[in-house]
Amino acid sequence: MAEPLNSDVPHHEKRPNLVVLAGELADATRSRTPVTPLARRFADLTLEDAYRIQRLNVRHRVLAGGRVAGHKIGLTSLAMQQQMGIREPDSGFVLADMISPSGSRLKTADFMAPRIETEIAFRLGRDLDAPADLTTARAAVAEVFLAFEVLDTCFTDWNLTLLDSIADNAACARIIVGAPVPLCDTRDIAAERITVSVNGKTAAVGEGRDILGDPFKALVWLTHRLHVLKTTLHAGDIILAGSVHASIPLTTGMDIRATSTRLPAIHAHTI
Repeated sequence: MAEPLNSDVPHHEKRPNLVVLAGELADATRSRTPVTPLARRFADLTLEDAYRIQRLNVRHRVLAGGRVAGHKIGLTSLAMQQQMGIREPDSGFVLADMISPSGSRLKTADFMAPRIETEIAFRLGRDLDAPADLTTARAAVAEVFLAFEVLDTCFTDWNLTLLDSIADNAACARIIVGAPVPLCDTRDIAAERITVSVNGKTAAVGEGRDILGDPFKALVWLTHRLHVLKTTLHAGDIILAGSVHASIPLTTGMDIRATSTRLPAIHAHTI
């Protein structure tokens, strides 16, 4: 289980007021009323500010009864970086109430501007101290599986900066998880070839190596990022390493399926 967020979120004395901005994004998500991206309004917003806004909103969800179940790593493939116009990864939190099993139905009305992507995901079998190297990160993984991540934004459009994405929990809205396979039963995760179909037609293809050359490198990146944020990884945490293809707009009436070389297939339906 991921560790609870610290209650002593640092106070930011300069403008913009991070507490106010966090509340604005939370209200926009609840009401499904989009707001203007933050980077367009605040030229002095920093990467640290964006992660603080993210943590403030996740902390409020935890205080309301939510449970952090893991993390997502975004923008780890060239396809996603080119689509978003952002050249470096980001991360967000996965809460338990965001996770559903393969075969689940997704109500598009629950989102504002949803998109879907297919990821390679890990479940940790042991705590992972940060920062970690590649060997240590790999040894901490117990299981690997396919996952769909539903992206959504509380902003007016997808023309976002890295700071906007981070502040909005790296656009992570929902997770669909497939059946896990013990890591020891798999070979080269980087060589996994993934095919995604929508209503029976191929919509995207990718390989594990599309994620920073090796999905485990994304996990290493996360340990370095969380070390700065003073957050660690624990046994049982789910880690999404990133999409192997550009995200696909999510609309009603879609049957989305993903198959892989060795990992069990996953699917979802939209209504």
